[in-house]
Amino acid sequence: MTSVILAFYNGTGFDAAGRSLEEIWSWDHRRLEMIHDFIQWLFPTPEPSRFNPDAPLLSAGDVKAFRTSPELQARARRSLDLMLRFYGLTRDQAMIVRDEAFAHKAHWLQPLNHNHMRLTRIMIFLRLIGLVAEAQGLLACLLDIAAREGKAAISERTLQFWRATTDV
Repeated sequence: MTSVILAFYNGTGFDAAGRSLEEIWSWDHRRLEMIHDFIQWLFPTPEPSRFNPDAPLLSAGDVKAFRTSPELQARARRSLDLMLRFYGLTRDQAMIVRDEAFAHKAHWLQPLNHNHMRLTRIMIFLRLIGLVAEAQGLLACLLDIAAREGKAAISERTLQFWRATTDV
């Protein structure tokens, strides 16, 4: 039996709200900011979500499938690229940097912003499914942003969570 995560990522399944992966990929930045129950589907982890009781849990079988499937990894990268654009970032292979619109999209640079938890989730998922270089690239970019923007933008506690994603 295929897991709900694999069905969703393979394009044959839907999230708990009946949305396909392709539909979420088509969302504009306003929807990505305002809707909160999709991120656990794009970037599932083995830990239950405190905020979304319908969030799927990434199983060992899911991890193995992602790690061995170039197609699933490509689809995971597409989800990553969607969120990077939302944050004003861009990816070149595993290197992640600010894009030309960063200043206009940096609404998430404030302490306790819910997007900090989303970024943590993204890095955990990437590492678990074998996209370690991308996770490291995102972490390096975020640490650089934090160093430049200071604690007024990203708290030390958030930085601790982000750094801990290297332990996954």
